[in-house]
Order: sequence, then structure tokens, then C-alpha cells
Amino acid sequence: MITSENFKDYILLDAGDKEKLESWKGIVLRRPDPMALWPKTKPELWETADAVYHRSSSGGGHWEYQNKLPESWNVTYRDLTLKVSPTGFKHTGLFPEQCANWDFIFENVSEKKDACILNLFAYTGAATMAAAAAGAKEVVHLDASKGINEWAKENMRLSRLENKTIRFIVDDALKFAAREIRRGRKYDGIIMDPPSYGRGPDNELFRFEDKINPLIDSCMQLLSEDASFFIVNTYTTGYSPTVMYNTLNSYVRQYGLSGTVIADEIGIRVKDSEYILPCGQTARWKR
Repeated sequence: MITSENFKDYILLDAGDKEKLESWKGIVLRRPDPMALWPKTKPELWETADAVYHRSSSGGGHWEYQNKLPESWNVTYRDLTLKVSPTGFKHTGLFPEQCANWDFIFENVSEKKDACILNLFAYTGAATMAAAAAGAKEVVHLDASKGINEWAKENMRLSRLENKTIRFIVDDALKFAAREIRRGRKYDGIIMDPPSYGRGPDNELFRFEDKINPLIDSCMQLLSEDASFFIVNTYTTGYSPTVMYNTLNSYVRQYGLSGTVIADEIGIRVKDSEYILPCGQTARWKR
């Protein structure tokens, strides 16, 4: 299990009975989480939540606010400042378990000056900001949602990275990768966090099981000769770390890349507990 202790403004207070209780810089949120099957270990804490997310039987859900909260607030990770805001789909704009990948990005980008980094399905851009803050020459940030890209630009401003070269693009990942291949573009590191199911800006259908292989294949063609890393993250149910290792490693071998591939679950430690909440799988190639 890959975890990190570097996100100081986020604490997983408890998890159990298909829920998690989190502190985001002192604001406590209670959200559903199907991976937390075991019983709660700190039942007395759960009534302290400032807001509780309730699922709807017809899909989606809503927040019930126990205390008045701002529409959004900021948290810090290393030197980054990032916006948190409870959304109608239970998310907050950040996936805190991903700080383990942000650590990896910081380490690898800082070792390679003038790196060009591609971030696909980049969401609100924490990985983008980590790469830029670590010294990347250019970061290409791609997401299918214009609104999400605006949130990412806000995180750029909050993190005082306006002087960095960050290109924000609204596009379909596979179409963009194909165009970059034709242009002869190369990247020194690639990050992708594809959804289980999604739609591109022109209603292009993305299903993980159908598109992950052609997407990785295309992105392998975009790696520079001295590229240093490739990250594939997934929350898709049923794809184990072994599957992710086999998938990424097969393309690493096909393209004759040196280095190593690892794959593991990624998760968050519950405070003062032996438990870790699993939050998907990550596969990484590093030269």
C-alpha cells in the first residue's frame, strides 16, 4: 500500500460502515466510501461533522450542513495552496490520497531540470501544480471540463505559479494524444488519472476497459528519449494492482524502456489506528 504523511491539512479521523470522517484544515466532513466495510472505531467523533453527504436512491445526493461553512476554503500541501469546496457529487475538488503521487512528481521533476510534463484527466490540477512548483519547464494540463479547468487555474493563482508555463486545455485525451504524436511533441513525464466512465467535450465516450490500452500506447509514443516517469492511476473497480502492473509493464517492454514498474494500492492512514483506507490503484514507471 502506497501512502503519504505529507498532507498536513488533511486528516482521516475515522472510517467504517461505508463512510469516512475527514478533517480539511479543521472543517470536518462525513462522506460515503464503499471501501470502508469494517465497523467504525471512534463512534464518538462522528457527531462532530460540520457537514454530512447523503446519497440519493435516484443517484447523486446532497450535503446536510450541521454548521455554517464557507462555500470554499484553502488547504496547503508543501508550498501549494489548493481550494476545497464540497460539490453536489460528494467530492471536494481534491483526492487527498493522491498526495503520494504528488510526492513522487515533486521528487522526479526536481531531479530533471527543464522537464515538460503532460497531465491527462488533470481535474483541479494538484498534480499539475506539484510538477510546476518542482521546476517543470512546461506543464500541459488537460481535462474535458471547462469548469474544472477554471478551478485548476484558481489553484495556480492560489499557489502563486502564474509565472510558470502551464497550458490549460479542454479536449478529449485520446484525440489530443494523437495530435501531439503528429506534431512530434515529446514529454519527459506523463500523468494520467482516467475515469471508469466519462465523456469528452464533444461527447466522446471513454470507458476505462476499452480505452486504457490505446491511451497508454499513444502516450508511450510521446515520451522523450530521456523521459523519467509515467503514472497511471485508477479508481475503476475490479482492476487490481497486478492488472495495472501487467498493463503498464507490457508497454514499457514493448517500447524498450529501461527502469522499473511498480503497482500498488494507494490509500490513507486512519489517524491513531492500524487501518488504511484503500483508494484505488497506482502504477508507476520510473527510469
